[in-house]
Amino acid sequence: MSLKRIILLSQFELTRLFATKRGWLALAAFTMVWLIILRYPIYHAVSVLRSPEFSDIAIQVAGSIGLYQLVRWPEAELSVYWIIALFTFPLFTLFVSADQTVEDAKRGTLRFLTLRASRAELLLGRFTGQVLVLLALITVSVLAAWLLMLTRDTALLFSGLLKLVVIITLLALTTLPFIALMALLNLLANSARLSIIYATLLFTVGNLLIGYLASHIEAAQWLYYALPGVHISRIAPWYDINLLSIATPVLQSVALLSVAYWLIKRKDL
Repeated sequence: MSLKRIILLSQFELTRLFATKRGWLALAAFTMVWLIILRYPIYHAVSVLRSPEFSDIAIQVAGSIGLYQLVRWPEAELSVYWIIALFTFPLFTLFVSADQTVEDAKRGTLRFLTLRASRAELLLGRFTGQVLVLLALITVSVLAAWLLMLTRDTALLFSGLLKLVVIITLLALTTLPFIALMALLNLLANSARLSIIYATLLFTVGNLLIGYLASHIEAAQWLYYALPGVHISRIAPWYDINLLSIATPVLQSVALLSVAYWLIKRKDL
């Protein structure tokens, strides 16, 4: 396996986003959505959290749902961003990474690529490219929230910078299994749209089935670990983030990529 070829394949994903008209349109849409989120949900939520009239109520409400520590952050913009991004980026990831290999397979490009790279390199290269794309988008959005915070209080520069790095790390880890899932579903579907449909069915029907089994068999609770995002509720409150919460998305990604590698080795390209 060649690291150089994996890097070259991952660069293709970055090129598709940052050097094509379709990618620019996607970036423009992403930018507009996050400008709206920063201007309205985050800005107005921070105003409520900082106001003396509503701060006590906000603390009580947040405490009742396990988010007490987040409300106490001086970096209120980052705390609101964290909750919004933690639950929206996984969904956004499904759409961004929906086309890793499936459209190339339809066009016959994969067969051409496998003349110059192994199937494992192709799988890892596209996966790594999507990881870099999501990392770039996460970084840009959280930097915007950090800058919005500085317009309110420049004294939070360094404390906010530390939280910014942790937020980027946790969000990037959270998106890993979702990217790996789409890499696997690309080998089962015949279009990017169908991959998204499969992912939607997995999360809806899968959660319902596991919930039904868990209500009858207690050990079935462990089946939730087969679904990406199971760790989100544990890291959302920002306290008692243990090693299991961090390792879960990594192990899920390795498992999903292993299944994807097994499939791509046997798939007729």
